[in-house]
Amino acid sequence: MIRTFTKPFTQQEPIPEAAIERVADIMRTGRLHRYNTVGDEMAEAAQLEAEYAAYQGAKYCVAVTSGGYACAAALRALGLQHGDKVLMNAWTLAPVPGAVHSVGGVPVMVDIGKDLRINPDDLETKALESGAKFLMLSHMRGHIGHMERIVDICERHGIAMVEDCAHTMGARWNGTLSGSFGHVAAFSTQTYKHMNSGEGGLLTTNDPKVAARLTMLSGSYMIYGKHGAGPDPSTYEDIRLDTPNCSGRMDNIRAAILRAQLVGLNDQIDRWNDRYQRIEAGLANADGIDIIVRPQQEFYVGSSIQFHANAMGSERVPAFVEACLKRGVEIKWFGAADPVAFTSRYDSWRYLGQQPTLPVTLDRLSTLCDLRVPLTFTLEDCDTIAAIIAEEAKAFA
Repeated sequence: MIRTFTKPFTQQEPIPEAAIERVADIMRTGRLHRYNTVGDEMAEAAQLEAEYAAYQGAKYCVAVTSGGYACAAALRALGLQHGDKVLMNAWTLAPVPGAVHSVGGVPVMVDIGKDLRINPDDLETKALESGAKFLMLSHMRGHIGHMERIVDICERHGIAMVEDCAHTMGARWNGTLSGSFGHVAAFSTQTYKHMNSGEGGLLTTNDPKVAARLTMLSGSYMIYGKHGAGPDPSTYEDIRLDTPNCSGRMDNIRAAILRAQLVGLNDQIDRWNDRYQRIEAGLANADGIDIIVRPQQEFYVGSSIQFHANAMGSERVPAFVEACLKRGVEIKWFGAADPVAFTSRYDSWRYLGQQPTLPVTLDRLSTLCDLRVPLTFTLEDCDTIAAIIAEEAKAFA
């Protein structure tokens, strides 16, 4: 009998009961807006900012509506002007170039290496050729770049770095938390990320002026003093009049949902990695499958796993993906020329104009398969998933 898998790959764990109870309390007050407080009351959004800044080890934190909004606000807060060029790794998700485009930036795509991370050599070449003074660095699908080299390139060329940490909340490089290397870090709390508020974002920085601009951009009006991890009020003296209000505030309900999850985040990371490693072990010796070797410097969060279906060639990957789906295993493929669901390639974002051919990126994506690893799966589920993938890969190899 052919084994199958029946659980959905998009099912998240329930929101903690403590969050549900707190949300109910907030709804009974009717005061959902983050600045709708009484007396010295500290809003849920402000408390989340203070707690997440402490978790991240950052001086300042601003809670916003989404990870994409966070990326765009970060660039504006760093001084991006319309027409400025922004370096970015070519393998990322569509909201990242969308954020760059939305604030008038012009993306300059940088090739990835065979390890899926941004290629530092191509980054330096593109920095010299373009003169770009901004880098939007996506730690795509949790693969952290070689940060010492990237930081060195940015420092030598006067490049301000934004770290897109949508897939690396809680991950580390050489013991340092992802998001601690750039000028600003942007995090997502969309449903499929490491904390789930449906939609949401967090920004961290150690620069008081950047933090003040982020706060004003988020839509604080002149109520910036009610933030939980903001700079001294004197920092806003000119910034408050020179910075537009772009209404991207997080509300108290989403903040309450996230606060309850933050206290258990590190435990959840351990659970993700247990599942990731179980699938990885099941695929390690599979015919036709090449797993991604993680560098020793990286402590990752295994909320998704990627592998290459190299032996079957890119032309047969769609049939392999379909065969796995018929058995209940939902694999995404990044090599399709036409975008499907969350997957897309840099050359499909036509609104950016003609992009140069990036051979390594196209080669790597041509056989790159992607699998969500929700915490609703048991370790035994992970064994079943890996076995199904291995069986189908062998048939196509």
